[in-house]
Amino acid sequence: MTQVSATTDLGSLGSMGGLFSTTVLYALACGVAVGGGLALLAVAVRGLPAKPEHERQKAGERANELIRFAGRRGSLAAIVGLVVLLLTRWMVAGIAAAVLVFFWDRLFGGAAEERAAMRRVEALASWTESLRDTIAGAVGLEQAIPASARAAAPVLRPHLDALVDRLRSRTPLPDALQQLADEIDDASADIIVAALILNARLRGPGLRQVLGALAKSAREEVDMRQRVMAQRASTRRSVQIVVAVSIAFVLGLSVFNRDFVEPYGTPVGQLVLACVCGLFALGFWWLRKLSTIETPERFLVRDEPAVQFVRPRDPGAAVPQQTPLPQDEGVRR
Repeated sequence: MTQVSATTDLGSLGSMGGLFSTTVLYALACGVAVGGGLALLAVAVRGLPAKPEHERQKAGERANELIRFAGRRGSLAAIVGLVVLLLTRWMVAGIAAAVLVFFWDRLFGGAAEERAAMRRVEALASWTESLRDTIAGAVGLEQAIPASARAAAPVLRPHLDALVDRLRSRTPLPDALQQLADEIDDASADIIVAALILNARLRGPGLRQVLGALAKSAREEVDMRQRVMAQRASTRRSVQIVVAVSIAFVLGLSVFNRDFVEPYGTPVGQLVLACVCGLFALGFWWLRKLSTIETPERFLVRDEPAVQFVRPRDPGAAVPQQTPLPQDEGVRR
């Protein structure tokens, strides 16, 4: 009786008046389309503010990364979507499954990014401590940087090797440090590099104390991120279990009890299913936003794009020619 009642109620959504009537749904869709078109027209007429050069470069890098990501996951998402479409014969379910597979890493794969960020901050703390201890032996900053780069963590070694190569090619130390900050592209690195740039320009005392305090702050940040990540691991696993159980339940009903979910095959049922999938997507996006650690924006940035210097891995390879930066270019806060 429960099955028949649910089937009757859902099957009568298209004929009953109110929100789920076909006329109202079509009117809502037309209203959304007209409103979106007017908003796009207003944006096209008014225009968007011009972005600085470094932001445009970062947007281009993100677009290239998205293209590579689409090439890797697009085929798998298409296959999964086609399988779900054949099992359920619901266009909305097939599209939703393909979108879920395509963005699975972006929705539930934040743990790898957090671990990479923690390794980078921990490597910065270790390098700062090594630099502080090297300077303690009455060694200048130009001599301490190559010495500390030899014992740096693998995540920082290519950037520090490129910094040493710049110094050997007689690039001014402030400009070389600025390029180091651009290559690492991290707010924690900006704080350390800014202290080194100020010392390289002013040559004042107290650099060892400043580096010690910055290394301690980086260690505390790593500890905080580890505690937060440990607390969020169980929540992330629970969300994945809920998603898997929900998908398995829907697929099981569509395969083994087709009559119970038959009303979803109608146009109105597909619209209702699209609304349900949209609510799930909104919940996933909200959980992803809550699980993201908010980090401060970089402040050691320039309007011109940074010179990307890549040190060759082969010792016999030629070192690319580097374009020196202007001497009067300062740090913009």
